[in-house]
Amino acid sequence: MATLKVPAVVPSPSEDAEQLRTAFEGWGTNEHLIISILGHRNAAQRKQIREIYHELHGQDLLKALDKELSNDFERAILLWTHEPAERDAYLANEATKRWTSSNQVLMEIACTRTSDQLLHARQAYHARYKKSLEEDVAHHTTGDFRKLLVPLVTSYRYEGPEVNMTLAKQECKLIHEKIKDKHYSDEDVIRILSTRSKAQINATFNHYQDEHGHEILKDLGGDSDDEFLALLRSTIECLTRPELYFEKVLRSAINKRGTDEGDLTRVVTTRAEIDLQVIGEEYQRRNSVPLAKAITKDTHGDYEKMLLALLGEDDA
Repeated sequence: MATLKVPAVVPSPSEDAEQLRTAFEGWGTNEHLIISILGHRNAAQRKQIREIYHELHGQDLLKALDKELSNDFERAILLWTHEPAERDAYLANEATKRWTSSNQVLMEIACTRTSDQLLHARQAYHARYKKSLEEDVAHHTTGDFRKLLVPLVTSYRYEGPEVNMTLAKQECKLIHEKIKDKHYSDEDVIRILSTRSKAQINATFNHYQDEHGHEILKDLGGDSDDEFLALLRSTIECLTRPELYFEKVLRSAINKRGTDEGDLTRVVTTRAEIDLQVIGEEYQRRNSVPLAKAITKDTHGDYEKMLLALLGEDDA
């Protein structure tokens, strides 16, 4: 479930656009006003505000925000104000230009979006960067990483609930044999992970647990320094129980020495309209502290206020 709170009576997009313009004027930017508006509007409403702002003032709202804001607060506001597909395209392009955690981010986008959302992200990527996402992913990655990531980002899965239990049993056996032989990047394993519906994959891995008495992730424990194995485990989590994956990302971002604002901002801004409440519940269950309290402890100022707004924990 989403954590975003939209007021019962929402001002018109033109009123919001004018209020934002007011926030930029004068001697100092009114960050509180920006948060009170953008932090409480859904994707469709934010899109309308951007369109009206451009009509009224001849400037993209994102450029105006970029000019007025800075640091982690700016990134949170800009990521949030983007349309979801446009944001995914931006995050994916950013990931292809750096090495730290980049493969995880690409996998995350590919595996936690619906088929249509991923298709729209690829279209947005093409429109913005004048090349395809798969082209950049293939150029950025090598070896087993390329072998897995390219089919993941080009996938268009069936979204329905129907499953084939005979197929699930067959592919469960196949995957177990490949894991037993440590053939983690086998083409059949990658084919299953990149083409089967999430319902079918869940059926396969549920059968795996019934058949072997433990989850598949236990058999993929392996070498903690094996980056491809870590990516494979994360892929399976994102396809089956994304809240577990995102909880781990948040825990690592918040609990490490020095907050990883990049990961924290990405998860909050991309999941606030989808399942951040479920992720927050998982975080509290595993860490015995509410996610909002953990964020408050590790962040400050307008950045903290924006994250809390998206968590539905501010006073607005």
